Amino acid sequence: MGRQNTINKITTIQSNLGGGVETPPRVSRAEKKKRRSRFRKHRHCSNMETAAEVSQDNKFATDSDAATIQERIQKRNQARIEDVERRKEAKEIRSVPEEKGEYFSRTFRTELACIEELLSRCSGADRAEVIRRLEETSTKTAQLQKFVNDSLLFLTQYELRQAQAALQKLQSSISEARDKALPKKKFAFRARTNDAVPPGADTPAESGKADGGGGALEKSPPGAATSEGANGGGAAATDQCGFSNMDGELLTKTAEEIQKGDVLLTHLSNCKVRLFGSPSTLHLKHIDSCEILCGPVSTSVFVDHCKNSTLAFPCQQLRTHSTTDTQVYLHVTSRAIIEDCHGVSLAPFSWSYPTLDADFNVSGLDRDRNNWSQVDDFNWLAARTPSPNWAVIPEADRRTNWD
Repeated sequence: MGRQNTINKITTIQSNLGGGVETPPRVSRAEKKKRRSRFRKHRHCSNMETAAEVSQDNKFATDSDAATIQERIQKRNQARIEDVERRKEAKEIRSVPEEKGEYFSRTFRTELACIEELLSRCSGADRAEVIRRLEETSTKTAQLQKFVNDSLLFLTQYELRQAQAALQKLQSSISEARDKALPKKKFAFRARTNDAVPPGADTPAESGKADGGGGALEKSPPGAATSEGANGGGAAATDQCGFSNMDGELLTKTAEEIQKGDVLLTHLSNCKVRLFGSPSTLHLKHIDSCEILCGPVSTSVFVDHCKNSTLAFPCQQLRTHSTTDTQVYLHVTSRAIIEDCHGVSLAPFSWSYPTLDADFNVSGLDRDRNNWSQVDDFNWLAARTPSPNWAVIPEADRRTNWD
């Protein structure tokens, strides 16, 4: 009864308030079951959508992995192909020099034999025919020298030395044949002897000999003096002209004195040398702190043990040994060669004198072909790295005035 009274009071109060809080209707069991069923279906659909999204993500991940694997396979195949190419190139590198070496040796021997045979036919021929054959042998020798220069990359040191020695011997033979066919003026060193000079007379060492180049003094090297013979002469003739054992002198040779002969300069120090004309060969040995300028040399220039000097000459070939701290102003039609050198610097030939053009014509050198900066260093075999033993003189530091 007490509970019913309480409910009645609440109902009366709600009526007086005009409604109030409605009591939620009671849900039947069937409705609850339907709600649970709808919730399960909704959750199932949500799970299906989530699974589809996960599956799509997995698909994308699988495609990415496949692309990565494919890329790795391609890189591996490329690396394999490159390795095969490297092995092939290495095999070719090992085989090509041998094949080229055999070709060089065979060709060099054949051409050398042809030149020697042509040179041997100069004996007994008339003057005009000898001149023609000598010119032909000189041309073929220059071509053979170019063939050697072009083959330097794959030649061994021994093969190169043998070829250069054969060429040098051949050039000497050509010079000998030319001397026989075209005799040149003999040059005599004169020595002063105190007992042979009358009192008050000028001696050669005091008066000197006036040359076309400015009056150089000519002195004889030690041991060059000869005692008076039966003919009363005091001079000895030699096939070479030049200067030897001098210090601090101005030395000059004219074109008439040189006459395509061989010039030898040896044991000079602090000298200025001017050689006009066209020598056949030029030999410089034991030169210290000198300035040596020479006209076009028809064949080779050989420099040995030169230091602290300045040289200038055109030539067909330059061979330089044991030379240090020396500047070379060069015109060369083949390639310059240095060995056991350091501190050598080069620039184009720039000395000029009135008869230079005529001397170039006599020498037979090609004025349009100058390989002054093409140097082969026998002590530096790294093809792709410049030799530290020689350099090019910067243009701003090159000499143009030689007075």
